[in-house]
Amino acid sequence: MEQRMQETNVGEVKIADDVVAIIAGIAATEVEGVASMAGNITKEIISKLGMKNLSKGVKVKVEEGSVIVELSLNIKYGYNVPEVSANVQDKVKTSIENMTGLIVSEVNVQIAGVAVEGTK
Repeated sequence: MEQRMQETNVGEVKIADDVVAIIAGIAATEVEGVASMAGNITKEIISKLGMKNLSKGVKVKVEEGSVIVELSLNIKYGYNVPEVSANVQDKVKTSIENMTGLIVSEVNVQIAGVAVEGTK
């Protein structure tokens, strides 16, 4: 688990990459039209075993002081994919920058599936 440090006038603040990923995952799921985050098989198994993983479906890379976020999500059936994706990108970028002070250079969205209401 890597940490990002920021200097303040009273000391330093360390922000773990996992924290940035959790912020991104929560922000993405708050967007209307997003059904859930999608993850790999290992993460799916972990979540079924009762361990909640708020960063499921999120990868964070910090390069040269900027953050690149990759999200994999399931969209609700009937929603406009480009519109929902743009809303996710805006919400994730704003949330990370406002909460951490880090600069987000990219938010890449991959639509992994479509969720139809009433199905499990």
